[in-house]
Amino acid sequence: MASITSKNFITDNFLLNSDIAIKLYHDFAKEMPIIDYHNHLSPKQIAENKPMANLSDAWLNGDHYKWRAMRANGIDERYITGNASQEEKFTKWAETVPYTLRNPLFHWTHLELKRYFDVDEILQESTASAIYAKANKFLADKTPAQLLEQMNVEVICTTDDPIDDLKYHQEIAQQNFFTKVYPTFRPDQLFLIHKESFSSYLEKLASCVSFDITHLDDLLKAIQSRVDYFNANGCRLSDFGLEQIYAYPFTDDEANIILKKRLKGSTLSDTETNTYKSCIQYHLSKMYHAKNWVQQFHLGALRDNNTRLLEELGADSGCDSMGDNTHAEAMSAFFGRLDHEGILAKTISYNLNPSQNEVFATMMGNYNTGECAGKMQWGSGWWFLDQKDGMEKQMNALSNMGLFSRFVGMLTDSRSFLSFPRHEYFRRILCDLLAEDVRKGLVPDDLNFLGKMVQDICYNNAVNYFKFN
Repeated sequence: MASITSKNFITDNFLLNSDIAIKLYHDFAKEMPIIDYHNHLSPKQIAENKPMANLSDAWLNGDHYKWRAMRANGIDERYITGNASQEEKFTKWAETVPYTLRNPLFHWTHLELKRYFDVDEILQESTASAIYAKANKFLADKTPAQLLEQMNVEVICTTDDPIDDLKYHQEIAQQNFFTKVYPTFRPDQLFLIHKESFSSYLEKLASCVSFDITHLDDLLKAIQSRVDYFNANGCRLSDFGLEQIYAYPFTDDEANIILKKRLKGSTLSDTETNTYKSCIQYHLSKMYHAKNWVQQFHLGALRDNNTRLLEELGADSGCDSMGDNTHAEAMSAFFGRLDHEGILAKTISYNLNPSQNEVFATMMGNYNTGECAGKMQWGSGWWFLDQKDGMEKQMNALSNMGLFSRFVGMLTDSRSFLSFPRHEYFRRILCDLLAEDVRKGLVPDDLNFLGKMVQDICYNNAVNYFKFN
């Protein structure tokens, strides 16, 4: 591919297509702090707070979005997850970037290069060496905490397993960082009763709580102990990364029989597996409500499709896709039961398949109550949908089916400390969307009213919803 010679692609008015959009972004959205309530950043890296070795370490390692693009561009795996040097990996990513045109990676890449390193050049093979050197010089003096403060990140919530000792969160809490860092309770391993790893995971959980787990009552007691521990360490959110919500009929006695059967090494039927999962999910949500936590459901990913790469590299290596599960009936049964029993926590659900946008938007609207505005949230465009088209479709569907003005806004869902310009990306798209409505005469041309709405969606709604200390 020929070189791209243009510069200044990321201008002050990037994605802003009218004077109203420009005013909404620069006067109202731009300076709002960031609350990133779901990501996969490393608490260890934040606690140790050491500068990252180089741009590849900060930008490419663990980024399965970039890995997928490089594979699609025919790059050998050695330069993606293999033993090539960090600079060689960066060069191969630079070679790939021009081919990402019209993929959100092209926007994200250059927005991040501009915001962190003041780079105006398009990243490509001919500019790779100079950009790599400039970025590395900057990163040599920047710690994770400084990178977060540079982007005005007020709060982040990491994603943590129930057996995590949270020692790094405790260390962070003792340091005077601008950004507050809270854990999120992510109990996915408890659902994998059909996997070989299940028994060994329960042994680790038993070690955490210092008693054996041989009965459902033991397991629920152990989970409650870890919920209490997380709560004492600042946790205010939970998360599920599931293919679907489980809402099979169950009794605790039935689930106990299934658990004991599995602990003896027996194979379970699909019905038994789903009965157990339904029991665990119900009890978890009941515990979350008692703690006044927010529960999140990331639903619909079909993971680890490439078994060859799964065996070679493990999970989260860029081989996941949208699933085509159906969700409405299970969501209705599950949320309906919790609501009827008065134990439905604040909830955010995210779908990965855009064909289900309106399903999720309307489902969440069924269970709002007077206890708080926007209790039941349909979350921002997630994963394959956190790009311009996906965000716009999510915002339009939410506007049509619910109260867009009560939306808690964007999150990164990222493993990279350089990903926070995605909030800027979202805010620019939000402002342009509202400005286009003004142009069409669909909403009042009242800059202050619209500006307040923008600030609420960017920040204020999250402050009022999550109520972090």
